[in-house]
Amino acid sequence: MTAFGCGCCPPGFPHRRAVPRAAGGGGGGAARPRVIDPHAHYFPQEFLDLLASPDGRAEGADCLRGPEGFTVVAGGMRNGPLPARFTDLAPRIAEMDAAGVDVQVLSLTTPMVYWASPAFGERLSRAYNDAASAAHQQYPDRFFGFITLPLQDTDRSLRELERARALPGMRGVYMGTHIAGTDLSAPRLMPVFEAIEAAGLNLFLHPCQTLGGPRLAPYYLSNLLGNPFESAVAAAHLIFGGVLDRCPRLEVHLVHAGGALPVLFGRLDHGHRVRKEARHLPRPPSAYKRRFAYDTLSHSAEIMRWVARFVGLDRVTIGSDYCFDMGLERPLEIVEELGLTPEERAQVVGGNAARLLGL
Repeated sequence: MTAFGCGCCPPGFPHRRAVPRAAGGGGGGAARPRVIDPHAHYFPQEFLDLLASPDGRAEGADCLRGPEGFTVVAGGMRNGPLPARFTDLAPRIAEMDAAGVDVQVLSLTTPMVYWASPAFGERLSRAYNDAASAAHQQYPDRFFGFITLPLQDTDRSLRELERARALPGMRGVYMGTHIAGTDLSAPRLMPVFEAIEAAGLNLFLHPCQTLGGPRLAPYYLSNLLGNPFESAVAAAHLIFGGVLDRCPRLEVHLVHAGGALPVLFGRLDHGHRVRKEARHLPRPPSAYKRRFAYDTLSHSAEIMRWVARFVGLDRVTIGSDYCFDMGLERPLEIVEELGLTPEERAQVVGGNAARLLGL
């Protein structure tokens, strides 16, 4: 048993054993854990070019260039200005080396593709997935990818999932915490979850357009508060909506240390006991806490130590949110503050991600 232990597995769920120390990788040298960052964003040039094409502009999208970088415009949202390392792999690798990161799993980010017409959303998804796979093929030891799907259309999503899962280097599916206002418990999304589970792929959830509206506009609260509450809402829909019961082998990854979810499990359990709206679950919500993985992007070692004890260290991975200013330039630093044994550290920096993503 490690210093943290794995936590008590919920009734009805199999115990997942701790993963031994991973093999060395990335920068070479003496045997050491391979450091895997599953929370790293990427805008490939092919995706940006499609946004700025006549077809993209016809749907209200664009990619604007300026002295401070590029800005993605789509669906009434703007993301930027963003630096070149969001797109260029060479400076990204140099920064990974400086941070001690061997592998990034690349994912798209806001504004995603859900704002587009179904046909154009499928084209955008294909462009992103092909480019993420190409990054893996160019640097097979450094990059893998999460699949993006045009989730505004279920049939197109299933078609793109079947195509993209065969691309080299794709290790999971990246999904927003809601799909243009549709929550993840919506029945039309169930075939997608079932297909992801059948393919043995990890589901990586990330906030996109967050809740709160104008109340969260000041002080950057849309990110500071909106993002962590988005993750909690999305996870609650997967739990109460029966998605996790219908897909018992589906692995779900939450960013920002699970957002507000871990600290709310007691309240969710109480609601399950006393409210008729929540009694339909076969077990209390906290029994599902180990159905999720949680990254270390909490910005607090004290909070991260509590999360690791609460959910079990084997459910924790590092996460940088590369390369946003709300992320971590050196994601290993918070791990060093957790007081882990060498074996526990190896789990968090790479072993758990390797197990979850089949790396």
